[in-house]
Amino acid sequence: MRVSSGEQNTGAQEHALREYVQRRGWKLQQIYRDQGVSGANSNRPALNELLKACRRGSFDVIVVWKFDRFARSLKQLMSGLEMCRAFGIDFVSVTEAVDTSLPAGELVFQMIGAVAQFERSLIAERVKSGLANARANGKVLGRPPLRKLTRIEVAELRRQRIQRGVPFRHLAKKFGVSVWTAHRMCAGRR
Repeated sequence: MRVSSGEQNTGAQEHALREYVQRRGWKLQQIYRDQGVSGANSNRPALNELLKACRRGSFDVIVVWKFDRFARSLKQLMSGLEMCRAFGIDFVSVTEAVDTSLPAGELVFQMIGAVAQFERSLIAERVKSGLANARANGKVLGRPPLRKLTRIEVAELRRQRIQRGVPFRHLAKKFGVSVWTAHRMCAGRR
């Protein structure tokens, strides 16, 4: 259960959850309640305790009043549902009538998963397209170099590496570049 502000309370949620658990003939193990915590915050005390209990195998089913009491985004919800599945824990949302312990609930879970996968694929496609477009327009991608080395500095860096075997970390510090840049300069690529 969760409510966003201190003035709200979880009474209605708790009543619905207790009633559902009783109707199903299940034994209530623990109530996890985040009071006055935004759902946008994935680091919530009660949610963290719930996830720890999942990993310990403390129960067979998680019952929530509504999906958004558990997770605010589809990504966060799918991550939580996948974790439950990995530990053999069923998931029930009382108001959305989704119960993965029943065949119809499993079907809904599979459809939500397919939509989430589709959304991830679309995002990846848009990112790749945006990067390709930026490159086509001459944009240099990646983190900017700490500093640009002159030809003389590159030659000296290489000389120190080849002749004296100076470690890349020392070369990077001495010439004010990243370790990767020092390595790349010695490999002959620019």
